[in-house]
Amino acid sequence: MKKGYIVLENGMIFEGKRFGYEADVTGELVFSTSAVGYIEALTDPCYQGQILLQTFPLTGNYGWITEDADGNSINAAGLVVREWCETPSNFRSEGTIDAEMKRQKIPGICDVDTRELTKILREQGVMNAVICDDPAKVDIAELRNYRSDKSASTFVADYSEEKSESGEARYNVTVINCGNYKNVVSKLVSMNFSVTVVPCTWKADKILSTNPDGIVISDGPGDPKDNVETVKTVADIMGKVPVFGISLGHQIMAIASGADTFKLKYGHRGGNQPVKNLKDGKVYITSQNHGYAVDEKTLPAKAVVTHKNCNDGTVEGLEYPEIKAFSVQFTPEKGFSNANTEDILYGKFAAMLSK
Repeated sequence: MKKGYIVLENGMIFEGKRFGYEADVTGELVFSTSAVGYIEALTDPCYQGQILLQTFPLTGNYGWITEDADGNSINAAGLVVREWCETPSNFRSEGTIDAEMKRQKIPGICDVDTRELTKILREQGVMNAVICDDPAKVDIAELRNYRSDKSASTFVADYSEEKSESGEARYNVTVINCGNYKNVVSKLVSMNFSVTVVPCTWKADKILSTNPDGIVISDGPGDPKDNVETVKTVADIMGKVPVFGISLGHQIMAIASGADTFKLKYGHRGGNQPVKNLKDGKVYITSQNHGYAVDEKTLPAKAVVTHKNCNDGTVEGLEYPEIKAFSVQFTPEKGFSNANTEDILYGKFAAMLSK
């Protein structure tokens, strides 16, 4: 295997070996603590423009399975791992992660001290990095000024299109697509809702013309404050119909209500993020992928904090009781050790629609 390097914006250089597509790539280096789910992570639109560092030492042991992808393609800019498995063992496997990354032209680097890299990011914060063949050619000043964030509106304009799927029309729900909507649609359709997906670039009047009984604002990539037009749209919608926001949708709703957001030092990424429900004291183990949080000190009186992150105390859930709206920072999914947050939260949304 060919030598490769990862160069950080602080000037540190790590040597490793190339796998995947052999090309230089620049992006914000972020780490995920998930032990499984590398297919879902790589294809998650929220990793758009970022180089993903896996803290779990082995990646690729169950191969590549297209059905498990969260998006239509790999969205991460690159991948950094300690070791990738050349001989996956899984009856569903369609090939190796290396072959799929080559096919989709995604660079990777392995045999890197991922533990040391993660410690650096935890202590100094996420930073820009380059996967390359020759670190001497990297301009550190240029690397520091590189910005990989992209607003959800730009992302959706580039990569998404309007679509609709129907259940048995228990309720009509419109999903505002901020970049990552597939799991939302699947869950709503399974609940026998008629679902219409619209881009986050649509204005409030056009969205409300779909005659929704309720609206869900999806997750997506980037800095929530970059989505100026979407924030205005959501501000115009909140109070007219019940609204449920997820992750980026949660942040956009908070900004639309008058609150502020800030960038986290190293974000919350992985399937083991502990979140406390302040109403009943239960702690959920949640799936998250974001680098920003709502500033609790700036919340208006009409917003009630319902959930907090057990590690850093940041806001993980909000309710707006006067206008039938609520949001969570984490992703509602099945398979948690102590609570099915997917059924709990979508059940809450359904109950809100029935009133």
